[in-house]
Amino acid sequence: MLELKNITFRVQDEGEEKGIIYDLSMKLPDGKLIVITGPNGGGKSTLARLIAGIEKPAAGQILLDGEDITEWGVTERARAGIAFAFQQPVRFKGLQVIDLLRLASGKQISIREACDYLARVGLCARDYIDREVNASLSGGELKRIEIATVLARKAKVTVFDEPEAGIDLWSFQNLIEVFREMREDMKERSILIISHQERILNIADELVVIRDGRVVSAGERSEVMPSLIGTASAVPDCRKAMGEKGEVQA
Repeated sequence: MLELKNITFRVQDEGEEKGIIYDLSMKLPDGKLIVITGPNGGGKSTLARLIAGIEKPAAGQILLDGEDITEWGVTERARAGIAFAFQQPVRFKGLQVIDLLRLASGKQISIREACDYLARVGLCARDYIDREVNASLSGGELKRIEIATVLARKAKVTVFDEPEAGIDLWSFQNLIEVFREMREDMKERSILIISHQERILNIADELVVIRDGRVVSAGERSEVMPSLIGTASAVPDCRKAMGEKGEVQA
């Protein structure tokens, strides 16, 4: 289980400290798919980077299975089983897709295994297995390849930062199916998704709403979702994050 205790994060803005996250606490239990949502600038992506170790909190603790990992870097957390999928995937000139999948899995997987991972994200393996992970790939292709590496990795905790960003409608629909499959096969693993898309919110076990660096609502999807779509008044502030069609804005 991943647990955040009283996390605070600040940045320097024109010589002054600016608060981004304030005394935030939450738990990510094993075997759960949790979606964090809320308005733009609320601290969602910052929280994802704090979990991955890209940023360090000014105060508070991050625990993985009871062990304090607050001071651990990205590499240490990755080795401990925390995977992070960027909002904008990284390009690797000179590195082929097969090499990236093998690095992610931590072993010399076969071409057939690599092709299976690519097929699960809707890519024709023979067209991509030997491609370089560089500028010749579109944003949607890179996103799907990155998700294939996450599948190959089989991490204990996987964090997706707005996985729907920059991909076409077909890729997005396929992405939802991938998350459904991952959710059914998690067992002792867990998934945390930062998203504002209602279809992603609808497959979550639990929802966490963050606004102005604080948790304003958290719980089972059936409890939290009504307040997001305006059918209940439990968390009225969350409605400010909603668009006209009932989707939370990024």
